[in-house]
Amino acid sequence: MRVLIVGCGYVGLPLGSALVQEGHEVFGIRRSSEANDALANEGVTPLNLDVTNPSELQSLPLPFDWVINTISSTKGGAEEYRSVYLKGTANLLECFRSQPPRKYIYTSSTSVYGQIDGSPVKETSPTLPPSETSRILVETEELLLKAHRTSNFPAIILRVAGIYGPDRGHLLQQYLKNEARIAGKGDRIINMIHRDDLVSVILSALRSGRPGEIYNVVDDEPVAQIHFFRWLSETLGKWMPPFATEAENAQRKRGLTNKRVHNRRLKMELGCTLKYPTFRQGYTAEIQRLQDAGLLNLDPEPRE
Repeated sequence: MRVLIVGCGYVGLPLGSALVQEGHEVFGIRRSSEANDALANEGVTPLNLDVTNPSELQSLPLPFDWVINTISSTKGGAEEYRSVYLKGTANLLECFRSQPPRKYIYTSSTSVYGQIDGSPVKETSPTLPPSETSRILVETEELLLKAHRTSNFPAIILRVAGIYGPDRGHLLQQYLKNEARIAGKGDRIINMIHRDDLVSVILSALRSGRPGEIYNVVDDEPVAQIHFFRWLSETLGKWMPPFATEAENAQRKRGLTNKRVHNRRLKMELGCTLKYPTFRQGYTAEIQRLQDAGLLNLDPEPRE
């Protein structure tokens, strides 16, 4: 297969490497040329293009059998989201209008679910998120689903939970730097997926995912924030982080959701078996990696 990975970075690069090992011809899009050597070392042909600029997409070496869009926003604001996700997707749809791929995978986010009461959500649950950035992701999904309905475009949407893995994991990094704070009573639910499991899910979706379908990509155990930090504290022998102040809670509360994302469809329809079914296995592997590399600082936080 000829494969195109849009946004060949933290997820796209190991995905490209896995596809090359399976014998596919893989191309990877990045805006800059900084990572060209890293892509080439994995057998991925680098393409330095900006998907927000439709004229640049005219140089794509069409056709492709599979396209995977794992692009991410660097700035994180609504304007950047609208440009990268919504406009970028519209440009790609136009680019592939005459020569569509057999499968098109789009990695969205579980932030599209707006539930705030800790309730369980599945793929058919309402998507009414409070933040503007997440609403833009919903618009992007709707654009792809409309293309599937009207022109049979083979879009598959993966709603991905918080990604962690090698050198990635915001809460762990905060905790190790003694900067973590427990929000509220610590009962907000965290939904996660290891980077390596996300790569495996994408490969499964390419093989057996159904166009027009949505799949939640999350591990087996959503966990309350306080329980996550308690596990880290016991595992690393460090103090629990302090509770956030009222001012910190008020600042963080805006746009936050609280829900338990279910992965039943992922396992039943795609047949996925997770290498790291809970955060315990995944973060144990990352802690061990940091220890082996001499990068784990376990100095306790000073207490008055």
